[in-house]
Amino acid sequence: MSVLPLVFTSGWASGVNAYAVVLLLGVFGATGLSDDIPQTLQRPEVLIAAGVLFLCESVADKIPYLDSFWDTVHTVVRPLAGAWIGALLAGQSGSLPDVAAGLLGGSTALASHAVKSGTRMAVNTSPEPFTNVVLSIAEDLGVGGIVTFAMFHPVAAAVIAGVLLAAGLVVLVLLISRIRRYLRRRARRREERALLRRPGGTGPPEEEGQPAGAVARRGSRRSGRAGPPPG
Repeated sequence: MSVLPLVFTSGWASGVNAYAVVLLLGVFGATGLSDDIPQTLQRPEVLIAAGVLFLCESVADKIPYLDSFWDTVHTVVRPLAGAWIGALLAGQSGSLPDVAAGLLGGSTALASHAVKSGTRMAVNTSPEPFTNVVLSIAEDLGVGGIVTFAMFHPVAAAVIAGVLLAAGLVVLVLLISRIRRYLRRRARRREERALLRRPGGTGPPEEEGQPAGAVARRGSRRSGRAGPPPG
């Protein structure tokens, strides 16, 4: 059987939680549940590293703003993991060229990562932290469930992953305004931190106690004004 459905499913799942995919596939191979898992993923050091990083992600992924920072760091990691897993699966089965499998796994992982990170940005515009926790748990369960399902029904699992990816991209488009709001808020916070790092740590006396963003905007307007006439 072609390994293409499993490559696609693992790519989608890697864009959501790459460490969970490596851990699950490695465990399935080490326990003899599947003969299609490469030995590289079954090595003890790989399983231990994936388990530790999965625990780190499980914590970071549930904390507002830290989850978006984590996603930013993994913009490169997740697509590379999807490409690596796809190439390994193809090399194990011999039914698909390694390069083609790597491209498929990496591009699918990049698309699902974009959905995940964009959704988290939109969620972080809300002040309550519970949505992050619920969304993170749902993602972990979804990745675990679909990767496990793919071991027994790879084609059906690939169809489900494709539907979820398409639905996620549609939701991402609908959340554009909230994502822009998050980016503006992050830029404003950077501006405020930059103002606090100035010598003295505060603005001019007449501006103390006022929002840093307002001070910065007023300061930028002042920089464009002509100075007072000479006495």
